[in-house]
Amino acid sequence: MNPVTINSTIAIGKGRPLALIAGPCVIEDEKLVLETAARVAAVCRDLEIPYIFKASYDKANRSNLLSFRGPGIDQGLEILARVKNELGIPVVTDVHDQHEVEKVAEVVDIIQIPAFLCRQTDLLLAAGRTGKPLNVKKGQFMAPEDMGSITGKINSTGNDRILLTERGTTFGYHNLVVDFRGIPTMQATGCPVVFDATHSVQLPAARGTCSGGDRQMVPTLAAAAAATGVDALFMEVHPDPDRALCDGANSLPLDQLKPLLIRLLRIWEAGKQ
Repeated sequence: MNPVTINSTIAIGKGRPLALIAGPCVIEDEKLVLETAARVAAVCRDLEIPYIFKASYDKANRSNLLSFRGPGIDQGLEILARVKNELGIPVVTDVHDQHEVEKVAEVVDIIQIPAFLCRQTDLLLAAGRTGKPLNVKKGQFMAPEDMGSITGKINSTGNDRILLTERGTTFGYHNLVVDFRGIPTMQATGCPVVFDATHSVQLPAARGTCSGGDRQMVPTLAAAAAATGVDALFMEVHPDPDRALCDGANSLPLDQLKPLLIRLLRIWEAGKQ
């Protein structure tokens, strides 16, 4: 399906505006989540950008056992429900186990499949059976054209509400590179494509006990993706990235979001013309 309908007011894909999926990497606490969601929503209202809030209740793939993972599924979903019901913002979060899917589907508007798990058949089938839109991140180890097999698994459940996300490809040790040919290649599957501008500048496990990143390159990569005609942008944003409990090195400072989006919209609209 293209465009993919998210709720009664938002659809992502052909003929639709450039959309934004954004929020802190992980739910640190309720106050941070609600304040961040409200601030990003205000920016998006001013710029007429459809907005979906993202944060994880559990980062199950942290490099180090002692790294902060989040509040867990029950408390995390309660906080995401507040974002959705009190602020009126649709929400997306990631699942790491097929047994989480049904509970998550009761709250979120989009279920996200992490890049590391994009080939896990049972997880894809469980998520597909919910009928919810799915955002599947392309594995760092996969070619863009191979994502057709992923969509085929989900389609087998009768679900065709699929977004595919480009988030960089492994390039040696502790590094990623983005091949922007992958965006039109994945769009050729018939699915809308999202570009993850912040995970694409991540340096996986580069700090030994956690990942590093180069957030200064986020605007450059996001601009390139906008020029290709990507359907949505994904960004991890934080009021104070240097103090973030996860992925701070590649998160965009919240106060830089609006000027960046203004620039990206101009590039995206020029490319569409």
